[in-house]
Amino acid sequence: MIDPRLVRDDPDAVREALRRRGESSDVVDALIAADADRRGSIAAFEAVRSEQKQIGKQVARATGDEKTALLARTKELSARVKEADAEQGAAVTRFDDLLRSLPNLVAPEAPEGGEDDFVVLDVVGTPRDFEAEGFTPRDHLELGELLGAIDVERGAKVSGSRFYYLTGVGARLEIALVQLAMDAAMRWGFIPMIPPALVKPRAMEGTGFLGQAADDVYHLEKDDLYLVGTSEVPLAAYHSDEILDPTILPRRYAAFSPCFRREAGSHGRDTRGIFRVHWFDKVEMFTYTTLEDSWDEHQRLLGWEREWLDLLELPYRVIDVATGDLGASAVRKFDCEAWVPTQGKYREVSSTSNCTEFQARRLDTRIRTESGTVPAATLNGTLCAMTRTIVALLENGQQADGTVRLPAALHPWLGEVLVPIDGPVR
Repeated sequence: MIDPRLVRDDPDAVREALRRRGESSDVVDALIAADADRRGSIAAFEAVRSEQKQIGKQVARATGDEKTALLARTKELSARVKEADAEQGAAVTRFDDLLRSLPNLVAPEAPEGGEDDFVVLDVVGTPRDFEAEGFTPRDHLELGELLGAIDVERGAKVSGSRFYYLTGVGARLEIALVQLAMDAAMRWGFIPMIPPALVKPRAMEGTGFLGQAADDVYHLEKDDLYLVGTSEVPLAAYHSDEILDPTILPRRYAAFSPCFRREAGSHGRDTRGIFRVHWFDKVEMFTYTTLEDSWDEHQRLLGWEREWLDLLELPYRVIDVATGDLGASAVRKFDCEAWVPTQGKYREVSSTSNCTEFQARRLDTRIRTESGTVPAATLNGTLCAMTRTIVALLENGQQADGTVRLPAALHPWLGEVLVPIDGPVR
């Protein structure tokens, strides 16, 4: 959540941030009123509690009628203290609930607008001209079936739509990507981790995934646990309720985990193949640092994502995501989009977000300083979302005969070329 002092000291800045996100600012007025009620109820409770303590001291010294009167007053105050405490608790809860409903304030540099109002920052590589090469490219599903790498028919039979099996070289390709990504992350100073894929409500709410993204989350009601849609969630909660020593910062983790998403708002979109699915595996980068260093760290994460895509020899572009398309936790987000030949457009394969202090305030992760403690800043960055990366590798590396050329970085695991299970197509 944002610093509550901002609502009191600079409400117009909060209103402007909500406007830039395309959201109503009515909650700001409600927060100001709730803050006044909260402070008033706290003051009222403290006043009546103070009187109760004072009279308690007088009772010990009083006698006769005076003591009887004081005891009667003590009884009245006891009831009033309970009422004031309940009023204070309700006011605090209302203020906290409203504050938690606010998204993070967007960075001034983030472009304003909706999903299509992003700004292209860079384009790397040139998409192949398949027409000039003399053949029509196959999509990743056709290639995956030729290679014996992807089975969506049995995935649907066993689990339903948007599920799949990776088989043969498909499974080997994911394993190779995981190893390659983890090795790269370790070179960059990340601590490898395999986190739990089920988390308590506090972890999910603390990272901002029970607000606007709640419809995409799988909830196990009997256990009151959530399946994570990204390992950002258990990584952000890893140091919850802790005070970090500044000498260990930045603290970087790279996690491999399964990810589960309902894709509630994507009916009819990307239904073919494995581009948009309910479950996929991912290697995610996560950083704890100071607010001041978070802006530079954001650029570092983007640089590592770009280095990864260069390693995979994929044509891609980098975009600055518009304010209306940011998640609740992010102040700014960069996406890397790989070229998908059969779609004729760039599609997101990785992203990195600066969440500043938003998640750390919710999860009570602080940094020790000479003058006390301050909230940490958190950042996340997808290094390799497996299914989408496999889509891009198959489609960009395909040849006319159905074989697929792989980038040199993957040769140690899979060789130079993937060959259809029945041999090259003629």
